[in-house]
Amino acid sequence: MQAYDTGVGPNRHALLPVIGILLAFASCQTTPTGRKQLNFYSLSHEMRIGAQTWEETLSEVPLIENGNNAEMISRIGQAIAKTARKKHPDPAKKFSWEFVLIEDPDTINAWALPGGKCAVYSGLLTVANDEDSLAVIMGHEVAHALLRHGGERLSQGLMFQGALITADKTLERRNPEDRHKIMLALGLGGVLGILLPYSRTHETEADELGLLLSAAAGFDPRAAVPLWERMAKASEGSTPTFLSTHPSAKDRIRRLQAITPKALAVWQRATVQNDDSKP
Repeated sequence: MQAYDTGVGPNRHALLPVIGILLAFASCQTTPTGRKQLNFYSLSHEMRIGAQTWEETLSEVPLIENGNNAEMISRIGQAIAKTARKKHPDPAKKFSWEFVLIEDPDTINAWALPGGKCAVYSGLLTVANDEDSLAVIMGHEVAHALLRHGGERLSQGLMFQGALITADKTLERRNPEDRHKIMLALGLGGVLGILLPYSRTHETEADELGLLLSAAAGFDPRAAVPLWERMAKASEGSTPTFLSTHPSAKDRIRRLQAITPKALAVWQRATVQNDDSKP
């Protein structure tokens, strides 16, 4: 904000109509959690992007396609996807859900693409060392897909780029050195003040919805806090929260502790229902 006060002057008002129009799109969609979402992409477009990226990525990495771990990844993922189709049929029923295990013992990670394409790295299994813990992670990834975070992130990037282009245009008559400083400040401010916080919001949203989904699928949500305590230990010395796309481990654990009682009630109901359905 200081960059505006010391350099742009009246030109800053030229940005307001453009930003206002872009922000109007933010109310066009609502996530399954009730949050208003900016997303310029249709679901079919997102799914095409996800399918293409999926094929390209899997052609470049080694997969573990057989054995107990591969079977476990598929089974847990499909159980959570089945729950997602029941609780959030739009868009879950439109997705072609896939879950794979990538052979990479040095990488503690998992990710999801639009359309229900989810991958887990084998290194994650050393931290998510039981099925309930793994279900917490996979529920999180399923939630990212359901919440359409991929399309939202692309849309945020487009809006941010458009705003920077407009700002640069309004400053074209300014001294080149001043123009460069202002644009640098705007770019840094946008990343730290808009894009990174939105990404942390996505992570928190996926944590909460994912825990409820995995609990409804029959996996004990009490595994979540110990899992993230182990994850925090495994990632000691990582990027500070304000520069990270993820919440700090402390914040994540605190939020999961708050939602665990609700998830526990969901899990207990699911357990009773499963028992009642047995012959």
